[in-house]
Amino acid sequence: MIGPAVSLARGLLQPRRDLLAEKGLKVLLADADPKRARLVEAGLGTLGAAATTVRPRPGEPLLDAVARERPDVVIVDMARPDRDALDDLRLLARDDPRPVVMFVDREDPGFMEAAIEAGVSSYNVVGATLPDVKPIVAAAVAMFRRHARIEAELRRAETALRERRLVDRAKALLMRRRKLGEPEAHRWLQRRAMDRGRRVAEVAAELLAAAGEAEGESRDAD
Repeated sequence: MIGPAVSLARGLLQPRRDLLAEKGLKVLLADADPKRARLVEAGLGTLGAAATTVRPRPGEPLLDAVARERPDVVIVDMARPDRDALDDLRLLARDDPRPVVMFVDREDPGFMEAAIEAGVSSYNVVGATLPDVKPIVAAAVAMFRRHARIEAELRRAETALRERRLVDRAKALLMRRRKLGEPEAHRWLQRRAMDRGRRVAEVAAELLAAAGEAEGESRDAD
C-alpha cells in the first residue's frame, strides 16, 4: 500500500534537519492490516534511534491507545478513506492534541478536507512503494508545533483583550462613583492589586462583580 506520498506538510513547510534528533520520538502506528503496518514500521526503522514504534492492542480504540502510550506522533494507515475513523481523531485533536500523519491509498479531496479539519497534520495519498517516512514525520511535527504556537498566541491576545475591557470598565466605574480621573482610577486599581497580591485584571473583575456589572462585562467581551 505504501508509496510515494502527496504530503501537504512537505509542500508547505520545510522541517529542520535535526527536528527528529531533538529526542527519541514515540510513534503510535495504527493500522488494522499487519502487512501494511510492517511496511510503515520498516520505513520508521530508517530513523534509527530517533523513533520508537508502538501499536494499539488488538481491538483497542485509538483514543485508549494514545492515553496508554502517550506517543509524540500518531500514524494512521488505512486501505481507503474512512470517515467513521475521523471521529476519534476529532476527539484527539480536541482533548489530547498531537501530530497525526495519515496514509490512504486512494485520492478523495472531500475526505482530505475532512481529515485536516479533524486534526490531521500530514495527509498522504500513497501507492505501491514505501515513501521516505522521515521528512513526512518531521514536517508533521513542525506543522503541529507551528499551529500550536499560533493558537497559543491567539489565546493570549484574546485574554489580553478581555482583560483590557475589564480594566476599562472598572476604571469607568471608579470614575463615575468616586469622581476620579482616568489616571487616578488606574492608579487605584494598581494599588489595590499590589496590596492584595493580585493582578490588575483580577481586581477589576472583582470590583465589577461586587458592583453587579459582571453581566455587562460579559456582553462586551462577546
